[in-house]
Amino acid sequence: MLKPIPLHNQSSWQDCLSDLITDPLELLELVGIQPEQLDLSMDVLREFPLRVPRSFVNRMQQGNPQDPLLLQVLPQKKELTNYPGFISDPLAEQQFNPKPGILHKYAGRVLLMPTSSCAIHCRYCFRRHFPYSENRPNKKQWLESLQYILADPSITEVILSGGDPLAISDKHLEWLLEHLAAIPHLQRVRIHTRFPVVIPQRINQNFCDLLAHYQLRFVVVLHANHAQELNDEVKNACKILKESGVDLFNQSVLLKDINDNAQALVDLSERLFTCGVTPYYLHLLDKVKGSGHFNVGMPIAKNLMTELRALLPGYLVPTLVQEQVAATNKTPVL
Repeated sequence: MLKPIPLHNQSSWQDCLSDLITDPLELLELVGIQPEQLDLSMDVLREFPLRVPRSFVNRMQQGNPQDPLLLQVLPQKKELTNYPGFISDPLAEQQFNPKPGILHKYAGRVLLMPTSSCAIHCRYCFRRHFPYSENRPNKKQWLESLQYILADPSITEVILSGGDPLAISDKHLEWLLEHLAAIPHLQRVRIHTRFPVVIPQRINQNFCDLLAHYQLRFVVVLHANHAQELNDEVKNACKILKESGVDLFNQSVLLKDINDNAQALVDLSERLFTCGVTPYYLHLLDKVKGSGHFNVGMPIAKNLMTELRALLPGYLVPTLVQEQVAATNKTPVL
C-alpha cells in the first residue's frame, strides 16, 4: 500500500466533497440572487438532485442570474418541458452494458464506472437517468469485469468514467489500477473527470504518486465548458498532473446561453492552453430528457466552428462531434 501524503494549509478534497451545496436557495443566497429572478424548480430535484462544490460557486458572478456557471447547475422549470427527440437514454447505453459497471461500445476501448457519484451535477448530463442502481458491482462482479477485459486482447485502453471516477478513494483506485496493470495487453488508462476543475484539491501528491506507481500511460480528460471555471487553483492542479507525465485534454458541451458564442469558446481554448490542457472535443448536446433548453442547433454550431477556425490556431480548435447510437466512434461534424 502507498503511504498517504497529508495536505497542508487547505481543506482536503474529502472535506470539500462532504460539504457540497444541495439546496438551491442556499446557492442563490451565496451568489446574491433572489429566487424570483429565475424559474427555479424544486420538483426536478426529486429526479436529479443539486450537487455543487463551494469552490465552484465562488467562481460565479455575484448578482448575475445568467452566470454561465450558475446555469450549468441550477434546477429550473425548463427541465420539465418535453422537447421532441429528448429521451432518457439518448445513447442507448444499456445496449452496450454487458456486465454491471462496464460499457463496451468502441473497438479497442472499454469503459468502467467505478462509482455513480459526482462532485457536481450538471443539468445537461447525458447519464442523469442512467440505471446506476443496476451498475454498482460488488467485488466479485468487479473481478468478472476485469476478467472480461483480460479475455479480450483487442482492448488496449480502459476509460474510467461514471459518475466521476475520482470520487472514489485512493485506496479503491489503487485496488482497481493494481488489477488493470496486471492485464498484459492494456496500454492506457483514460480518466474522464470534473474533479480537477470543480474540486482541484483532489489532485494532490498522493494521487500523482499513485499513478506514477504503474507502467500504464495515463490520460486525464477534463470537462470545462467556460473559461470562468478555470481559476488559478485549477491551473495548479493541471500543472501537477502535467509534471507527473499525465496527458491532459478537455471536452466541452456546446450549451445555449453558456458558451454558444465564438468569444466564449475562444476564451475557453486560450485559458485551457494556459493551464497546459489541449482542447479536444466540443460535443453537441446529447438529447437527454430534461436538457432541451440547453440545445444549440446544427447551423449555429457549424457557424461557430467557422468563426473559431478564423480566430484560433488549429491546435486550439476542438473537434465538433456528436454521439450517434450505432456509430463506432464519435462522429465529427464538418
